[in-house]
Amino acid sequence: MTLSLFDQFMSPTYLGIPLMALALTLPWVLYPTPSARWLNNRLVTLQNWLLNRFTQQLLLPLSLGGHKWAALLTSLMIFLITLNMLGLLPYTFTPTTQLSLNMGLAVPLWLATIIIGMRNQPTTALGHLLPEGTPVPLIPMLVIIETISLFIRPLALGVRLTANLTAGHLLIQLIATATFVLLPMMPTVALLTATVLFLLTLLEVAVAMIQAYVFVLLLTLYLQENV
Repeated sequence: MTLSLFDQFMSPTYLGIPLMALALTLPWVLYPTPSARWLNNRLVTLQNWLLNRFTQQLLLPLSLGGHKWAALLTSLMIFLITLNMLGLLPYTFTPTTQLSLNMGLAVPLWLATIIIGMRNQPTTALGHLLPEGTPVPLIPMLVIIETISLFIRPLALGVRLTANLTAGHLLIQLIATATFVLLPMMPTVALLTATVLFLLTLLEVAVAMIQAYVFVLLLTLYLQENV
């Protein structure tokens, strides 16, 4: 029976029990936990150095008021990177290819930035809906356009992450299938296709990391507008 290309994106179940929660919690087991010793091992030291670098890059566009979000944003980026990278392994499931999960992450965090802006500086937050120096006849139309663009932001966050990962997985599956089909008939072409598959896999590793970084970076930019 021929399987659909999109079967790999179905939420896994076992005896009718959804395993999405298990797929989301298991990656946390992979992280080494810091000890109470004065000197850590090399793995924990490398992990701490990477976390410090990630946090510094994330906080660059933020003012001091947004630094309270450092732990949340850094944890979210590491979590997304781990999910995306584990999804590239064979016989694994990528939770971030589900639009529902990505929207579940994007909407509450985007809404939190809006609520913070409306609570701390409502005049400035509402002022983003109307650019300075707008001609009077265009004011109603621009307010409507800016409001629509504001509410599209979480949708863009979720769809961008879902679309990039889904497209990458589909390309890998298509090229891998072509490689196995061409191997007995045209070994030379199959070898060339396998080389393309290897390069595409390296590209998808980069995309998995970049998309997680872009997701969190856009959240920091939205936060900066409201802090």
